[in-house]
Amino acid sequence: MTRSPRATTARPTATVGRAVPRQRRSASPAPGGTGGAGTVRRTVLPGGLRVVTESVPHVRSATFGIWAQVGSRDETAELNGATHYLEHLLFKGTHRRDALEISSVIEAVGGEMNAFTTKEFTCYYARVLDADLPLAIDVVCDMLTDSLIAPEEVEAERGVILEEIAMTDDDPSDGVHDLFARTLLGDTPLGRPVLGTEETVNGLDRDRIAGFYRTHYDPTRLVVTAAGHVEHDAVVRQVRAAFERAGALSGDAGAQPAPHRGGTHTIAPAGRIDVLDRPTEQVHLVLGMPGVSRHDDRRWALSVLSSALGGGMSSRLFQEVREKRGLAYSVYSHTSGYADCGLFGVYAGCRPAQVDDVLKICREQLAEVAEHGIDADETRRAIGQLAGSTVLGLEDTGSVMHRLGKSEICWGEQLSVDELLERITRVTPEEVRQVAAEVLGQRPSLSVIGRLSERQASRLSAAVAA
Repeated sequence: MTRSPRATTARPTATVGRAVPRQRRSASPAPGGTGGAGTVRRTVLPGGLRVVTESVPHVRSATFGIWAQVGSRDETAELNGATHYLEHLLFKGTHRRDALEISSVIEAVGGEMNAFTTKEFTCYYARVLDADLPLAIDVVCDMLTDSLIAPEEVEAERGVILEEIAMTDDDPSDGVHDLFARTLLGDTPLGRPVLGTEETVNGLDRDRIAGFYRTHYDPTRLVVTAAGHVEHDAVVRQVRAAFERAGALSGDAGAQPAPHRGGTHTIAPAGRIDVLDRPTEQVHLVLGMPGVSRHDDRRWALSVLSSALGGGMSSRLFQEVREKRGLAYSVYSHTSGYADCGLFGVYAGCRPAQVDDVLKICREQLAEVAEHGIDADETRRAIGQLAGSTVLGLEDTGSVMHRLGKSEICWGEQLSVDELLERITRVTPEEVRQVAAEVLGQRPSLSVIGRLSERQASRLSAAVAA
């Protein structure tokens, strides 16, 4: 199972969407009418289970998913990794199906199943032909409502997860982002790794994980999404029948309401540097600072800014670091927006001898843009790139299903593709200049994984402190 969207795209991405959530309990079309491809409808079942679908009549596939409003930020220090551990275990058998049957019945019709865990939510999904959607609904609902969480599976899967942690440790281009979160967010639930650590995973037993499941997998904290050649009322009937069969619509006496996420999150003091010494060929670094939350209206302008600064081959960082000087193969900027805070970072991977030059150029570009912003032509190109990639990213039913679930959990409403594009294209150079001054004008922190000499580490510390 993939850990998060980042695990499959290899880099964090901007978060965009509507700022003010509105709750609706009808089955009428969601505001916006369509999501750009078809009609969006929403129904709330007894017990609070939300079902959101988008009909795309011209395709032959359908993607069905169930989202749990729980992520690694909802864990205590001792439970770090429990959300991801549970994600694995729900594939390991129910009273009706063992682990092999869960996977084989979907694969036998040419479908695929997967799941991912993030810091704020978890998703389980299956993509199948439209004729096989009832099967996908039955299997995924069965997993979510009637999992055995058998003790022997807990022990067997522990080894798998420890190997996954080891695999991440062997990929510093991925691990440096976890280190960056720790650098800025500290030893907090939001700053800890989604996978947990070897110590915390070894400390999780069946009782703790089952208790976590009962607490967080209540219907009020679940969102069902389906996209493709689907019929809303039929999906609602099938989901309701599956949850009623398991007695899951009534909720669990031990369940807790979904956490309120808002306000502000404490960010570590600026100018921090964390260096993790590893015998790697390249040094991997993230230079960055606090960004904006997913509810902040400035997120649109920050996404445009990130696109111009490090979002593609024509971006400033790519041109200055790679094209003009050949100092790195991979260099990009990214934003991460959470409910109560955000991060902005610049990643680069280079040979140890190039670290000083790469860091110098990145710092110069951040300072230049913080002071002067980007010009109208850069803004236009960045808006076009962001708008185009937004539409291209919604060309398949899996992407549409993902947008439905994330929008429902994060903002409580759906934003059509046309509305998304309108908001992106409305960003002005002045808005970009202002957010550049506010975000990039902050003193940066630095996270590094690789083999550095003491002299190099001292120079990096001095550069960040300057």
